[in-house]
Amino acid sequence: MAKLNVNPTRMELANLKERLSMASRGHKLLKDKQDELMRQFISLVKKNNALRAAVEEKLINAMQSFVMAKSLLNEKYIEELVAVPPRTVSLNIYEKNVMSVRVPVMNFDFEGEDSSDIQYGYLNSNSELDESVAEMAEVMTELLELSEIEKTCQLLADEIEGTRRRVNALEYRTIPQLEETIYFIQMKLDENERAEITRLMKVKDMG
Repeated sequence: MAKLNVNPTRMELANLKERLSMASRGHKLLKDKQDELMRQFISLVKKNNALRAAVEEKLINAMQSFVMAKSLLNEKYIEELVAVPPRTVSLNIYEKNVMSVRVPVMNFDFEGEDSSDIQYGYLNSNSELDESVAEMAEVMTELLELSEIEKTCQLLADEIEGTRRRVNALEYRTIPQLEETIYFIQMKLDENERAEITRLMKVKDMG
């Protein structure tokens, strides 16, 4: 590790010691942040995997029910059924701060009748269509939650990588470089002091 190119003076030594102290404190804070980010990231990944499996299972069941209903009902009837939704849905997104990372929070805002209560005549319907509509309505909120978690995981992963680079830069470059430079200056100052004492002793002997 190459030392810094500075003048070997006591003032410079004091400045470097202060920089080393700040770098060491910064390294500890960043390392603590990295550890906490990793803890939250791992927790979210586990939650994401469990939720994804549940959502995929519900979507598969809903689609299977819909395919079965479509095979038993008139296709035009199904098209008319879903042509006009019973209520409108808007998506609200805002941000929250997690360890200095701005992550999204998403939720639906429904207006109108319950989406699971689509108005149609049961004489023209069948149980497969009923199940498909109910399952689709149920899974939408979980699907949105899954999107929120996956985006949060992505943002946390980016922050973890950036923090890791800063931690490594301090640990393997900045701090060792400062320590080596401080050692060099201290040795140089001690050497100069010994030389000065030797010079003064010679002057005294000559006197």
